This record gives sequence, C-alpha cells and structure tokens, in this order.
Amino acid sequence: MRAAPSPEEIRRQNLAVLLRHVHRGGAVSRTTLAERMGVNRSTILALTADLVAAGLVREELPGQTGRAGRPSLVVRPQSQRFHVLALDVGADRLAAARVGLGGVVLDRVETARSGDTFDPAEVIAMLAAMAAEVSDDAAHCLGVGVAFCGMVRQSDGVVRFGPNIGWVDVPFGAELAARLGGELRVSVGNNANLGALAECERGVALGLRDLIYLHGDVGIGGGIVVGGHLLGGEGGYGGEIGHMIVNPNGRACACGSRGCLEAEAGELALIAAAGRADLSGRAAVAAIVQAAAYGDVTARDALHQVGDWLGRGVANLVNIFNPSMVVFGGVLRQVYLAAAAQVRSRVALEGLQAVRERVRLRTSALAGDATLIGAAELAFAEVLTDPLQTLARVGDRSAPSIAGPRGKGCG
Repeated sequence: MRAAPSPEEIRRQNLAVLLRHVHRGGAVSRTTLAERMGVNRSTILALTADLVAAGLVREELPGQTGRAGRPSLVVRPQSQRFHVLALDVGADRLAAARVGLGGVVLDRVETARSGDTFDPAEVIAMLAAMAAEVSDDAAHCLGVGVAFCGMVRQSDGVVRFGPNIGWVDVPFGAELAARLGGELRVSVGNNANLGALAECERGVALGLRDLIYLHGDVGIGGGIVVGGHLLGGEGGYGGEIGHMIVNPNGRACACGSRGCLEAEAGELALIAAAGRADLSGRAAVAAIVQAAAYGDVTARDALHQVGDWLGRGVANLVNIFNPSMVVFGGVLRQVYLAAAAQVRSRVALEGLQAVRERVRLRTSALAGDATLIGAAELAFAEVLTDPLQTLARVGDRSAPSIAGPRGKGCG
C-alpha cells in the first residue's frame, strides 16, 4: 500500500495545479482558484505567495467588480519574465517563437524551405539561428519544444521517419540540444499531435474529450484525442492518418505506398491538379484558393477533387473514432474552407449515421500558430508539473548560449 502523500508533496501538487489554472486560463481571482481547487482561501494565499516569490505569477487588484466588500486579488502569469522556445519543422517551412507563460506568443519568425530533402545539420543550424532571433536575454527560458513533421520517439527526440524530408532515425533532439548549448531541455513531438493538444488547450476544441485534428502541409498528419488523452499507440507513433490508403490505384506517396490520403488530398496533390507547379508551399495553396474564388475553373475543380478525397478520409475517421469534432489545421484549414461542400457531402454519404450526425467539422482557431503553441505546451510541461523544482534547476544558469549570428542567449 502506498503511503499517504506528505504535506510537502501535497503542497507541490497544489502549486502545480494552481499554476496550470493560471497558465491555461489567464487572469483568475483567488476566490475562483479556491473554488476550482477545492481548498480554502488561506491555502490559496500561501500557494500564490510562493509562486509570486518565485516570479511565476503576479497579483493585482481587479477592475470594477460592482460588488461590495474587499475585492479578491487577481493572479496573472508572468508572461514576459518566463517563456519557452517553440520550434516547428514542416516539410516546406521552419518557424520559431518565444512563448510566454500563459501561452502568449511574444515573438515569431518563419522561413520557407524548398527542395525534397533537408540536411539535418543545416536544419539544426537554421533553427538555432531562428531561436537566437526570438530569444530574450532579460527573461528566463524554461525549455524548448519542437513540433516535427514525422514520426518522433518522444522519449529521446529521435526522428524515426520523416517521409517528406528524407529523414530516418535521426537523433534530432539530442543534436539540437547540443547546438543550443546543452543547457536547455529539448522536447520533440509530432506536429499534428501537438496541434491537437493546442486546440484542446487553447483553440476551437477547448474542453472536448474526443476529437481529431488534421494538419496539412506537404503531408497530412493527425492528432487523435480519445477520452481526453492523446492516442499514441504502443510506440507513440499513432495518428499517421496521412498514410491511410483511400485510393489503392492512386498517386505515389513519399512513404512508398500509393493512394495515401496525403498523396490524394495534400498540398502537392492540389498543386498538381490545379496545374500550378510554378508555386509551392502555403503560397501555392492560397493562390489556388483565391483563383477558385475568382472563377478559375481549373482551380475550382482541383479543390473539388482534393475536397472529395479529404472527405473520404474524414468519413473513415469518423466511423472509426466517433469524435465530437474534426479540426482542420495547416493548409487544410484553407482547403476545407474552400471545399467544405465536398468534404461534408462525402462524410454524409460514407459516414455512419449514428456517428456522423453529431460530429462538428471546424477549422483551427489558432491557424498558423497551432503547432507552435502545441510545441510550447510540450516545453512548459515540466514547470507545470513541479514549478519550484523546475526553477531550482534552471534558475542558477547564467544565460546559456544559443548559437546564432547575433550571439544572443536565453536564460
């Protein structure tokens, strides 16, 4: 039988719970925190005092409440003082952001990439330079989170397979950590999984326990949340929705199969169907969507074709997982908005009535920042689990180096 938790363990747990409430919900009164946590106000006073002393939160008087009596102080996250670095490796772009406690994007940079494959050393060098560009020497960096467009072993950040960039068993997390100076904890996850996490925490799926997030760029990834938990599978590689075969005699896929969902409904399929080989990436998708809106028949037909295949994939997923919502992110956000009729029609034809009748099809509320915000949540996980212990680990560091052309640090 496990011994009852000690008072110190209870205190540490309560500090983590309180900080998570403030991080995820923003400014909240002491009174509300006491109600949510089921503790008395004197306990909340002691807990907030500890977090204020650590610099993680601040307290201030609320605005006009219209109520008599002494107002309850409001607790806010110290977004400018503590942050994480969030990085996003897509098949055709790299992005970096400094995200403050509370989920506030404080600074962001992005660069397009061309070519079929990425050299790992080149990508890591570019990410380090971008991290340096968004870093803030005056604030404390709590860690680095990375969203990656492929199959990632989250325990050590090894990229097992990145079909659209040609990576197999690359020790990406360790090499990036070394390039960033070895002081920062680097956590790597699949981009669609992290997008699903972000939409559940801060986006259109807030509070939902069963949903599917579809993320599109060159490929299509999926994050599946069942009963409030991300579906990872035995090795943590679950959710490779893009490699579900929807057309056995269809287009060749980078994974080696034919007719995968991403081969039929991804960015490259849309570009090919629209005859826009002169363009690439998100700019190409935006141009095709705009052309269709202005009456271009080829662009419209391309969107209809891709939307029909996308709808087939969604119908399969709805039948299998019975989600309350399917969220379209990345370039699929634009594709769905332009081809919603085709997607909905296919779901209506091929989805079982019992599961399709209540499912909601929505676009990402976080748009282009969904995977970055998910990466940030991955990096915040440690401090949200044990705030004071995490600060004790990082607090004595003297500005660890983040190699970049400007020589800036994060510490």
